[in-house]
Amino acid sequence: MSAIDDVKSRIDIVDLVGESVTLHRAGRNFKALCPFHTERTPSFHVSPDRQTWHCFGACGTGGDVFSFVMRRQDVEFGEALRILAERAGVTLDDHRDPKDDERRERLLSANETAAAFFHNALLHTAAGEEARSYLDSRGLDNATIETFQLGYSLDSWDALRGHLTERRFTQEEMLAAGLLVESDRGGYDRFRNRLMFPIRDTRGRVAGFGARALASTEQDRTNAAGAKYINTPQSPVFDKSGLLYGLDLATEAIRREKSVIVVEGYMDAIAAHQHGMANTVASMGTALTERQVRTLERFRGKILLAMDADAAGIEATLRALQEAGAAGAIHASATSAHPEALEQGDFSHQVQEWSKNALKRAAVNFFVLPLSGKDPDEMIRADSEAWNAVVADAKPFTDHVFETVANRTDLSQPGGRSQLMKELLPVVRLIDEPVFRAHYVQRLARLAQVDEDTLRKELRRAPARGLRRDSAIGPASNDDAQPAQPTRREPAEEFCLALLIRHPELRRYGEQISADLFMFGEHKAILSAWVACEEAADINSLRQALPESLHGQFDRILTRELPVLEGAQLRAALQDCVRRIGTRRLSAEKRASATALADPDLQQYMSEAVERAAALQSEGGASTAPAAGERASALAANLIEDAEMGRRLHQTAPEPQPAEAAQGSEVER
Repeated sequence: MSAIDDVKSRIDIVDLVGESVTLHRAGRNFKALCPFHTERTPSFHVSPDRQTWHCFGACGTGGDVFSFVMRRQDVEFGEALRILAERAGVTLDDHRDPKDDERRERLLSANETAAAFFHNALLHTAAGEEARSYLDSRGLDNATIETFQLGYSLDSWDALRGHLTERRFTQEEMLAAGLLVESDRGGYDRFRNRLMFPIRDTRGRVAGFGARALASTEQDRTNAAGAKYINTPQSPVFDKSGLLYGLDLATEAIRREKSVIVVEGYMDAIAAHQHGMANTVASMGTALTERQVRTLERFRGKILLAMDADAAGIEATLRALQEAGAAGAIHASATSAHPEALEQGDFSHQVQEWSKNALKRAAVNFFVLPLSGKDPDEMIRADSEAWNAVVADAKPFTDHVFETVANRTDLSQPGGRSQLMKELLPVVRLIDEPVFRAHYVQRLARLAQVDEDTLRKELRRAPARGLRRDSAIGPASNDDAQPAQPTRREPAEEFCLALLIRHPELRRYGEQISADLFMFGEHKAILSAWVACEEAADINSLRQALPESLHGQFDRILTRELPVLEGAQLRAALQDCVRRIGTRRLSAEKRASATALADPDLQQYMSEAVERAAALQSEGGASTAPAAGERASALAANLIEDAEMGRRLHQTAPEPQPAEAAQGSEVER
């Protein structure tokens, strides 16, 4: 994959353009006021399917992510490539040979020719009978075989080499594409007597192959060493960690369903497509990598992971979290790790691809399909309706983790509950979104039978740095643990502002939120500017309306990870967040009030003040209250206010309502 293709595969044009203008959905596309000229009616359209933009107004032009950056920042293509490569985490080779692109095209062409050769051998040769019988036994019809261009590699050392040589591909090109294996006597065919699965990139080009051994291979007959499945090795056009099998065929369905199902094997994905579940892709038998996750997240929908219910992958996740001190790579696989590898502690190779941010997203946007020991292919062929039910009942990833740990822990014993906290606290610690974090704090508190304040104190502590090598899970020691450094953060307020700024459809609700609700002055200022700014929907205009000292905090709010929400869910998230901010602020005020009332200097007036407060609150109290000194009267007023705050803490905070609701008109809920 070229650097340009790599950058384009990692950047979603909707996200990129959405940082500069406010996009509104229009069918399958998005529209906005053009950022390149002044207009009143939106003429600027963005297509997530084609990953392009176009202005149908005065500009009359369009393009891709590169052309957008070139025009927006007034730079040449090379600089636009550098900017986007840095954003996507792609390293550019400054000394790239211009002939590299031509070489890549030759390798892709060789793969396309090989795929056609394998497909023909499957359909039209006597040698392909065993492969055809196997596919028939797996229930695949002819249309599916054609759609995925399945093939068969002849049981020959040079059949493919001869075919490609006739079409003027060199042996060097065949070796570079991974179609041949180099030997002392020249290259020979890598794939022999195997069922062939062409693996395509997002543009539908054959980048490599997966190959399944058939029962009649010499390796199977002699039980000699040999993998059941093999793949094309790493090549200039094939990188297994960055590809997803079937994605080129699943793209449209993923956008339509707003979800993607990730399975493990080729046959799992193929069976799903044949039975109408075209939003399915396969990770090709490996742990889901960070690059693959980034590709899937471009679709802005739910990611459903087909995981085995034995949850060995969850064990690897928990161990990796503690090994890394919740600060390194982690594993959240769509498949299961091998239990024997876990017993040996050999899980580092499975977790190296996943970053902390990946699990943060997994805690919110990822869902799990428990398979109860069955392959998706088996379940789908046996009862596709049952599979649909499994998909409909997908559990949030974090729920699955909680259930897995709780089910194998004796929660009737203090030691078991303590172990539960050690294993699940790192998971909760990575959840930034306040609504979701509060939910799992409450759930963990109930399971561990501790109060929520105790959990929150533990969450504020830095995680232990090490892992005992004589224990499957558990910190080495707390001696070297450093206390968490206080930072000026209020996640709930940041989350609320991020929702309002990045979802213009919430404006009529957000305008009813008072800036006094927030505790942080910078958040008050940002909310006030958002309400006052006539062009608040334009993020650049809103940023310019803020003093420069707030730009850093504003940018941090803009880059917050948000869950995939829309419609009623989006409004509910905002309402719940506002309630929590209000409760948190009131709790802080209540604590401050209690501290003030506990002042030793006031205790001499307390008895008189309590009597005075009781009289003021009773019916007719004003006329029957005994005389009180000035300090006692002031203290009585403070006692009444403190009691009122306590009462309000046990009530639900008011929800933000649009202006129409405040005036009594009907509002869509």
